[in-house]
Amino acid sequence: MKDKNRVCPLERAGKLDGRMRNLLHNPKKMLGKYIMEGMTVIDYGCGPGFFSVAIAEIVGDRGKVLAVDLQQGMLDRLNDKIRGTPLEKRIELHRCGKESIGVRIRADFLLAFYLLHELPDQKKALMEMKSLLRSEGLLYIAEPIFRVSKNEFRETIERAEGAGFRVIARPWLFMGRAAVLKK
Repeated sequence: MKDKNRVCPLERAGKLDGRMRNLLHNPKKMLGKYIMEGMTVIDYGCGPGFFSVAIAEIVGDRGKVLAVDLQQGMLDRLNDKIRGTPLEKRIELHRCGKESIGVRIRADFLLAFYLLHELPDQKKALMEMKSLLRSEGLLYIAEPIFRVSKNEFRETIERAEGAGFRVIARPWLFMGRAAVLKK
């Protein structure tokens, strides 16, 4: 696919957030058994914050969410959404570079939802993700079936295993492929 590493454009942000998406990819149902109150979570490729907001509700006042995106416009949309709410204290926004997340935080959980196929160097990205996770930290990878073939997803998982992760679950995901990996 010629535009394999194409980043989702800001113009599509509205489709990444909303009631219909909540029916298809309910964050609390998908992530609730992996994320607990008080955790530190990185939402890498957060877009307009669809998952970030739900994760912030799960981690509670003692938890923290680092919402990371390449596009300032996506972060601005999330900032507008949480401004003046209790979630504003739980969600920290960070604009990453094309080649790196670029933070030094230690997290319990890292979400990479419909993201890895957009990155130019998956191996490097997975190594960085591993370095950001605490011992026993979890990585949730999801990729869309309309952009990533079954074989390509298998190769992504093999890269993750090569980076030192091991698969602990393969949750069902509407219109996607998913795996939960432990450091």
